[in-house]
Amino acid sequence: MSKDTSWNKVAGWYDRLVGERGSDYHEHVIIPGALKLLAPQKGEKIIDLGCGQGVFCRELARAGAAVTGIDSSPSLIKTARRRSPEINYLVADAADLRAFGAKSFDAAACLLALQNMEHCGRVIAEAARLLKPRGRLLIVMNHPCFRIPRQSGWGTDERRKLQYRRIDSYLTAQKIPIKMHPGAAPGVTTWTFHRPLKDYFAACAAPGLAVTRLEEWASHRQSKPGAASRMENRARAEIPMFLALLAVLI
Repeated sequence: MSKDTSWNKVAGWYDRLVGERGSDYHEHVIIPGALKLLAPQKGEKIIDLGCGQGVFCRELARAGAAVTGIDSSPSLIKTARRRSPEINYLVADAADLRAFGAKSFDAAACLLALQNMEHCGRVIAEAARLLKPRGRLLIVMNHPCFRIPRQSGWGTDERRKLQYRRIDSYLTAQKIPIKMHPGAAPGVTTWTFHRPLKDYFAACAAPGLAVTRLEEWASHRQSKPGAASRMENRARAEIPMFLALLAVLI
C-alpha cells in the first residue's frame, strides 16, 4: 500500500472514532451481520485484512477462531496488540501477503477496508491464494452504489415530502481524497477508491472466487421526532449504507 493511502497518519483520530468495540455502526450493523455471514467455527484459521485496531479480530477470537490480523498501519497494529495480545497481529500490505503460505486459512475477512485499498484485484487474489478449497472471503464496504464520496449526497423533495439519494457518478472508477477530520486539521487527507459492482465481481472471479451471498445493510439510526423525521427514517430504511459479499473459493 502506498504511503498516501495508509491510515497510519490518522491512526490516533481513527482510534478515538472507533475505539475498542467499534463505532455504533460496528456494534449494531456490521459486526452482527459479518458474524452471521462468515459463520466462524471453533478452531478455524481466519485472517482479517485491514484489521485496524482489531475490532473484528476480537469478535472472531470470541467465537473460537484462531485469528491473524494484518494492517499496513504500525500505529493501529500497536493498538490492536495492546488491546488483545493473545491475537496474532502483523504489519503487512494486504496486496502482498507472501509471508503466508498458500491454502493456510479457512476464511478471510475485509471489513470497511477494501474501499481504501488501491490495488483491489491484488488484495482479493492474495486472499484467494491463502484460502483452503471452499474457503470463504467476506468483504464489507460502504455501499458503492449509494455512498460515493463527492459524487453522492442526500436531497429533499419538499413537494413529495421525500428524502432521496443523489448519485452524480457511478460507473467510472475513481481515486478520491478524504479529509479525515476537517474541523481540527483540514489539511490531513487520505484516499478512498470508488469502484462499480462489476469491478468487485470481476476481481473475485479472476482467482476462482464465486460470490454466494450478497446483503445490503441499512443504518440502524433513527431521527429525533420532528418535521423531517418520517422522511429521514424512511430514506435510511430504503437506501442501504453497507454492502456485504461472501465469496467461496471453487
